[in-house]
Amino acid sequence: MDWTHLHLALNHVPVLGTPFLIGLLLWSWARGQLVTQRFCLWLFVVLAAASVAIKFTGDFAAEKVGAQPGFDKVLIEQHEQAADQATTGVFFMGIAAAVALFVSRRGRPAPKWSLALLALLALVTFVLMARTANFGGHIRHPEIRSVVGQAP
Repeated sequence: MDWTHLHLALNHVPVLGTPFLIGLLLWSWARGQLVTQRFCLWLFVVLAAASVAIKFTGDFAAEKVGAQPGFDKVLIEQHEQAADQATTGVFFMGIAAAVALFVSRRGRPAPKWSLALLALLALVTFVLMARTANFGGHIRHPEIRSVVGQAP
């Protein structure tokens, strides 16, 4: 297994994990389940750390794939820029989860503002990650690229 394969395998974790955690967070918040909320907050922190690490596999994959003939470097750069934005979003999402954990220590419930902020940041981050994944798909799948001026 090389960096490209590892990147392709791991990049699904944050893309699919974020909406799952948003749902779990909102469900636990609506039901007032503090233990599940704290578990969800920890999972957000872990997901954020893993996502930043996964971004580095993409950097190594870009070096390898970009050196091969037949790859559009513009598509790779577009994917990398989107990944940088998504990584920034996931970083702030992780910080928001850590803050919610901190203010809810000693068995106190997390303040509603911290859960609302985390849910909003997670939603924005998910959109950024989905956009990044779409751009990544364009690198190897020309059939999903939209061509301006052509009928579908």
